[in-house]
Amino acid sequence: MPANPAPLLVFHAAHALLPSGWARDVRIACQGGTLVEVTAGAPAQPGDTALAIAVPGLGNLHSHAFQRGMAGLTEIGGNSGDSFWSWRELMYRFLAHLQPDAVQAIAEQAYVEMLESGFTRVGEFHYLHHAADGTPYADRAEMAARIAAAAQGSGIGLTLLPVFYAHADFGGVAPNPAQRRLIHDVDGFAELLQGCAHALRGSDDAVLGIAPHSLRAVTGDELAALLPLTAGPVHIHIAEQTREVDACVAWSGLRPVHWLYEHAPVDARWCLVHATHVDADEVQRMVASQAVVGLCPITEANLGDGLFPMQAFVRAGGRFGVGSDSNVLIDAAEELRLLEYGQRLHVRGRNVLAPGDGQSSGRWLFEQSLRGAGQALGVATGLQVGAPADVVELDAAHPALIAREGDALLDSWVFAARNGAVRSVWRQGRQLVREGRHLQRDAVAARFANALRTVLQAG
Repeated sequence: MPANPAPLLVFHAAHALLPSGWARDVRIACQGGTLVEVTAGAPAQPGDTALAIAVPGLGNLHSHAFQRGMAGLTEIGGNSGDSFWSWRELMYRFLAHLQPDAVQAIAEQAYVEMLESGFTRVGEFHYLHHAADGTPYADRAEMAARIAAAAQGSGIGLTLLPVFYAHADFGGVAPNPAQRRLIHDVDGFAELLQGCAHALRGSDDAVLGIAPHSLRAVTGDELAALLPLTAGPVHIHIAEQTREVDACVAWSGLRPVHWLYEHAPVDARWCLVHATHVDADEVQRMVASQAVVGLCPITEANLGDGLFPMQAFVRAGGRFGVGSDSNVLIDAAEELRLLEYGQRLHVRGRNVLAPGDGQSSGRWLFEQSLRGAGQALGVATGLQVGAPADVVELDAAHPALIAREGDALLDSWVFAARNGAVRSVWRQGRQLVREGRHLQRDAVAARFANALRTVLQAG
């Protein structure tokens, strides 16, 4: 006898952002976590879940979830100056005290905050693999399993990106002691991937990719050996800092993105994270390859990375998405806002990214980020049949959204709203956020608080 079909859940949205644009009175039906009908101009029916303003959930394409636990603890300057590199040393000191239970609790808190801000899937660039002394756990994927459990507990969609990290600098320099929890050889990493696949079996829409950490951390031979291990997404940090660019040129005679394109088959399954310091030729190569550039404006500002040449990239047809990276502040709209504002400050103009007269900056940023993150995370996106039933409801009564419609809704959410603009969130048709609060927020926050007290007292 066949199994009973999954129940049908039907939303009726007064306003909904579809791939074709804004529509009114939209019937959105989902079954088994997938959208099976999207019809504009449909009357509401008894039993429908009424939504005021429906938009698709946004993908967060780059996260180090454990760093949520150290947010705000690195904002002290020094006599010799502060930079990404000094921040990294503080981060290594923090991760030295993290045990599996704490990693799970911190990640779940981060994922709850992502969902409350409108992110419905996360690309977890996961590099904390081993015990504090560098010894692999009995289950090599112990830490990855904790990430998967945190995603399952919060309900967020997960694209897990286990990180290969083997060296401290370009040319295969031996890792330093602070990096011992991160290090693999290729054979050990292949075993880790098998464990990660097992850890994700409980999620029917999880995606498994890989993440060579950076050209500092992986040699060309290792990169070539890693790529056949998965058909999933490939993410890599690249050209984030000028010091990194200078070191790459000194080692190889080439800038990092140039070196990558000369030595790897970069294509649409790749996500180049940051790519902050690139020249015009590198911009054109990224565009031509159809790779996604992963931009993390809040973190890039916090670390003083610099500004990606966004105008030239998007004018040439480049693909991008946004991520919360260090999770110092988790806010989907703020990532989009700061992406635009950074460029405005750079060129001293307004509405500088969206091409064409009369085009909404908020809608353009949202839709481009939606598509780019979907590509980079390996999933379909948007309110359309066949996509995951990931639906975000904006609060029509929020002061920033009152009396708005169409593109003005997204412009006002991105540029004029703060907390509370996201009213409800469904992931695969399951409601996770109601009245702006994750349904498990209190329990998750309590576990986070206990974990963080333990970690910080140990430090």
